[in-house]
Formats: sequence, C-alpha cells, structure tokens
Amino acid sequence: MAKSPVTEIFSTLKTYAQKLSDGERTPAEIASALNDWAHESADSVRSKIHEEVEAAVLKMGFVKREEFDALAKQVAALKKAPTKQTAKKAPTKKIAKKAPTKKAGK
Repeated sequence: MAKSPVTEIFSTLKTYAQKLSDGERTPAEIASALNDWAHESADSVRSKIHEEVEAAVLKMGFVKREEFDALAKQVAALKKAPTKQTAKKAPTKKIAKKAPTKKAGK
C-alpha cells in the first residue's frame, strides 16, 4: 500500500533532519536534496493527475483536441478529393413508341 503524501513528506523530512543532526549532511546538501525531492514529487503528481484526467475523459466519451483536429483534417481532405465514379452511364435516349396500328376490316 502506498504512503499518503503527508506521511511521505514527514518521513522524508525526518530522515533528512536525522542526517543533518548526525553531521552526515550539510544544510546545503539537505536543501538541495529536498529541492530535488520536491521536483520529483511534483512530476509524479502531475503525471498521476494527467492519467486520471485522461481516463475520466475517455470514460465520458470525449476525444482529445489532437484527435479531433486530425479527424477534421481527414474529412477536409476527403471533401477536396475527386470522387471516383466506377461506371459512367451514357445519356439515355428516349425512343418514341409508335402507336399501335389498327388493322382494317376487323
């Protein structure tokens, strides 16, 4: 199970404070290490937020702007492309029908 962010912060601070009091690290080294840790933690949180937002958006059925723009570009290209006609029909000629002839005498 992952530590809560608050628990992780206190644990990290406690470790650095112990190293400082034991003389293992200088205040400058501790400050640098804390700064690095803060940046790594921020990157981790940013990444997790990004993943959660993407999952929620996908679940709702939305698309990303990049995907929408790519699809719009494809549609525009299809509208501009000449359509293929497999078989062009020749104009049909109307044939006049002759009226039936009447037979004489019957």
